Amino acid sequence: MNIVGIAGSPTRPSRSTALLRQALAQLEAIGGHSRLIEVAELPAQAILRAEFRDPSLVAAVEAVQAADVVVVATPIYKAAYSGVLKAFLDLLPQDGLEGKQVLVLGTGGSIAHLLALDYALKPVLSALGARHILDVVYAEDAQFVRGEQGHQPADAVLQRLARALAPLTADTPALALAA
Repeated sequence: MNIVGIAGSPTRPSRSTALLRQALAQLEAIGGHSRLIEVAELPAQAILRAEFRDPSLVAAVEAVQAADVVVVATPIYKAAYSGVLKAFLDLLPQDGLEGKQVLVLGTGGSIAHLLALDYALKPVLSALGARHILDVVYAEDAQFVRGEQGHQPADAVLQRLARALAPLTADTPALALAA
């Protein structure tokens, strides 16, 4: 299984990226191969000017197109996903997510922002061809503990993540035991 994680947070450390790393680790534990794309690390000028030939953007877009599973993570700002993520998604071809399993992860200050994933981000992913969108995992900022290794999601968040990943891991006993 070829997995690409797209971290849509403009900041570091990031709760949404920490949650994304947890998802990628769980999928790697069952034999998947993952690549993390941190959009904030890509050249901003190239993204904003839609310089499709920029080598780092070409590599990122090709990684998404080659993936079987795409995990998209974003913080929620002002009831919407991050602008950094939107700018990157605009670079994908119209059918860039066709035939892929897609998992959406989000974090925000309160539960009030949960619906931003369903009403703002999922329609964009669908417009890019995503037809197999797994259950959304949303976590409030208070559901993370900041430690030496960065932000760590609470057990309840990890349980929701394991349930969302279940369709991808159902035939794999290694993850079923870890959940």
